[in-house]
Amino acid sequence: MKILIVEDDSRISTPIAEDLRNQHYVVDLVENGTAALSASEDTEYDLILLDLMLPQVDGIDVCRRLRACGYKGYVLMLTARATKQDKVIGLDSGADDYLVKPFDIDELNARIRALLRRGKNVDGATLTVGDLSVDLRSCTVRFHKNDLAITPTEYRLLVHFLRNPKRVFTKNQLIEQLWDSSDVPTNAVIKAHIKGLRQKLEAAGAGSDVIETVYGFGYRLRGDAG
Repeated sequence: MKILIVEDDSRISTPIAEDLRNQHYVVDLVENGTAALSASEDTEYDLILLDLMLPQVDGIDVCRRLRACGYKGYVLMLTARATKQDKVIGLDSGADDYLVKPFDIDELNARIRALLRRGKNVDGATLTVGDLSVDLRSCTVRFHKNDLAITPTEYRLLVHFLRNPKRVFTKNQLIEQLWDSSDVPTNAVIKAHIKGLRQKLEAAGAGSDVIETVYGFGYRLRGDAG
């Protein structure tokens, strides 16, 4: 899952980004409204954490422009403005949720999880396809009764496939959705990560084709994953 943090105070944005990356989210950071709009044009974000008071273009205007341009992801506003009127304006501009500063990081994480599971056929804690499952809170992977030891990158790939079973992703789509803009891998690196993940799934008892290659297009998770 890819998240954009729009916040001009690094004392707030840096620890949030670090915490989210530790949970295996992919995170980009920008410091003003103009940069937020530019970033959203170039990258498909699942969620945007949007400060209300921003240089150049404020958060309300950013949110309105995002929605007007067809942005379908989630927007969680982070702001020190706590009045009822401020919340109404923020939500009416297109935000999905509104969190008042100062806030507890655990509450922020809970609200992010709640937003990201909207419309998903998951219980909020576990992704399951066939005999393959991932516990999103403990970041553990299991096939049937066997636990898998996988790398953070393999974990991100697997969660992405589990959230979108049978959907084909090109290498470029995987790069765009699973890596931040400062660390873009080559196609060969993507291929190596897919190979490593397949080998670990096979060693746990899954078939070697749980992650299928669709020649000329990309990769997909087999629908039964068993």
